[in-house]
Amino acid sequence: MMEVEVGHHGVLLTRSGGKYSAIGNQCTHYGAPLSKGFISGNRVRCPWHGSCFNVHTGDLEEYPGIDCLPCHKTLRQEKRIKRMGTAVPGVTHTVLLLGGGAASLICAETLRQENFGGRIIMVTREDLLPYDKTRLSKVMNVESDSILMRRMEFFHQYDIEVWLRKEALSVDTDKKTVTFDDGSVQSYDQVLISTGCRAKGLDVPGMNLGNIKMLETPEDARQIHAACTGSNVVLVGTSFVGMEVASYLTDKASSITVIGSSEMPYQNTLGPEIGKLTMTFFLSRSGFFLKVKEVVLKSGKVIPAEVLIVGIGNPTRTFSPNLCFGPLIISSLCVSLLQYMRTNVPDVFCGGDLAMFPLAMAKNKMVNIGHWQMAQAQGRIVALNMLNKTTELNSVPFYWTVLVGKTIRYTGYGEGYTELVIKGKFEDRKFLALYIKDDEVIAAAGLNFDPAVSAVAERLATGKVITKKEAQSLKFENNFSWHH
Repeated sequence: MMEVEVGHHGVLLTRSGGKYSAIGNQCTHYGAPLSKGFISGNRVRCPWHGSCFNVHTGDLEEYPGIDCLPCHKTLRQEKRIKRMGTAVPGVTHTVLLLGGGAASLICAETLRQENFGGRIIMVTREDLLPYDKTRLSKVMNVESDSILMRRMEFFHQYDIEVWLRKEALSVDTDKKTVTFDDGSVQSYDQVLISTGCRAKGLDVPGMNLGNIKMLETPEDARQIHAACTGSNVVLVGTSFVGMEVASYLTDKASSITVIGSSEMPYQNTLGPEIGKLTMTFFLSRSGFFLKVKEVVLKSGKVIPAEVLIVGIGNPTRTFSPNLCFGPLIISSLCVSLLQYMRTNVPDVFCGGDLAMFPLAMAKNKMVNIGHWQMAQAQGRIVALNMLNKTTELNSVPFYWTVLVGKTIRYTGYGEGYTELVIKGKFEDRKFLALYIKDDEVIAAAGLNFDPAVSAVAERLATGKVITKKEAQSLKFENNFSWHH
């Protein structure tokens, strides 16, 4: 594949199965050049965040992008939305979507793309339409309007009702009704529960003080930005949210102290080896990790602080504190799912952060993965199975973190890995780390090594095994490929 310029627009030329195609070269997610990505069979995978597109049609095949690419028979540069239907008069079948995040949005869109003509109602306790929550910890002075995934005109056009500032209190699965905090009751034929998670607070005295912040909404992000500029900041939590907020504040706060229960950042997700590397990103920054009202640690140490930000993950609950699920199976505050994103109760589905689901690439191990792309993929699978189009979830997890201008990409499910195979060098800040378990690659992380992580994701998505021996002997040419 290659990029060519046509009328000041980038076009991706591909050859697959003896057929030539011309599609848009900019990923519809954040605009990455797909010519730098990885092509396999009839689809190309974005090098940045893993979105996949059919090279013949431009259709979206994997998230986190939500729009399709232009397919150039005649020159068009705009992103495309798959053809969608609307409500059909007289069709009373109602799908209720509890939660206004990624899973609910994609479920609604997929239903309309599949010509569902009934009523679709999306309900959220927030006062915003669905927005890109991955931006909140990376660009904290963001304007809400700039991160909306769809505007109200879109929902009106395709007959998708959106109820804002409304929270579900109970689900009666016998009567098929949901009761809301304003006293209203809505009946459903099928329901998706994807209410997301709430930030976990510290169980310590003083947690209710005004200068203690937690990040859940765009307004929270703006308040943190304003409060931390020029201030001494203490940040609790050393995984994705905590470290990305720390990264954002490095040139804004007077000093930043990060407190965590692990020895290294990202230790429980990316592993201690990459966690140690991320420490070096910050240690060269003035005021970072300095031991700077104060915060009193269990050891008795006192740290002066003008702002305390809590980003410790592992939410204490993943739904409204009053939301009653009735007979649903709850495990570790997640809803345990059967195949096809179904719960143990007929016509009740679940997705997003509160779903415990079988991950195909991990031999159907029951997992909870609170990441954007997986929530989107789950929303699509829910919609198809609501329509009795039996479809399994086969997506491979793909996510990323941005730290002081450097993006680490990750794919797979690395829990329980026993060793790493490294291509490149950590000290050069250019590497691909392949996570090994039982002599097979189960995950990969990369920095400045595009499109290697996307290539691994695509290989895992096909169900093909990458052996440890193959990982050790991999060589890299101009565009990543499996040469050994």
